[in-house]
Amino acid sequence: MLSKFKGRPKTPAVARSAGASLRVLGLTWLILAVWPLVAPNDYLVSLGGTFFINLLLVLSLNLLVGYAGQVSLAHAGFFGLGAYTSGVLSASLGWSPWAGLAAAPVLCALVALFVGIPTLRLRGHYLAMATLGLNAILSVLFVGLVGITGGPNGLIGVPSFTLAGWDLGVPAAFFFLAWTVAGLAMLGLRNLVQARAGRGLRALAASDIAAACMGVPVLRYKLTVFALSAALAGVAGSLYVHQNNYASPETFSFFNSVLLLVMAAIGGLGRYWGGFLGALLFTALPELMRSIHDAELLVFGVAMIVVVGYLPAGLAGLLDNRIKRRGGQP
Repeated sequence: MLSKFKGRPKTPAVARSAGASLRVLGLTWLILAVWPLVAPNDYLVSLGGTFFINLLLVLSLNLLVGYAGQVSLAHAGFFGLGAYTSGVLSASLGWSPWAGLAAAPVLCALVALFVGIPTLRLRGHYLAMATLGLNAILSVLFVGLVGITGGPNGLIGVPSFTLAGWDLGVPAAFFFLAWTVAGLAMLGLRNLVQARAGRGLRALAASDIAAACMGVPVLRYKLTVFALSAALAGVAGSLYVHQNNYASPETFSFFNSVLLLVMAAIGGLGRYWGGFLGALLFTALPELMRSIHDAELLVFGVAMIVVVGYLPAGLAGLLDNRIKRRGGQP
């Protein structure tokens, strides 16, 4: 759908920048692949897998909020919906985890369309209000459907991924599974934002009216990017539940939706590497602050104030500015 937007062809400078960004992405992912070999224990290797799950979450929210200008407060809810969908299908119905991984994003996208069709026709913050209610509904269902989700005690007995008899629940094996999925998501985002559709999304974020005057199908773009964002969160949820073999409703609360939005803003909304930096902080900070009670929330609050007041483009914007001052390309 998004590819129908007509825009100008790439100039040589843009093409060179696109090639450079692809090389940087490839080099970054090759460096990350070394982590299981240098990490001192399995816990830190599994933390690497968690980073890639968080990357999918923050990246998908950055696509929706940063590039398309649509605010969602239900991303943790979509994350949980993907986790419970995949987990219930495999733990209760005996489906393959791979089938759950395919079903989770489909259901999340359908729910996003169900919510988005009536709300995205309106202007303002109606989507944020609708997703706020959706996250509340999903949180209640995760707790209330005890016979399906396990209720407050959580969903247990979720199997790990396997491939040709190889158990991908082993930290190093799961790391490379999550590494592959997150790498494909980063590559897909790069191709999207550098294509005509990416310019359409940026026009949409700037002004609905201006985008419509340029020929952008506003409602179609909004629905597509909202469904795509929810689907990526569903993929992250499926990976999460099969990594931990467990799902708890506390993980998918409204507070975590707000926290994900904060991480996307700190990383850099509308910046390609914003999701990467936000996910890195989202993964590392709780581990660094584990010994200090309630320090995590305090640090997140201070970081958000600093970003709003002094770094509106986030950490990725700061990095881009440093590259520009040295005469390079962001």
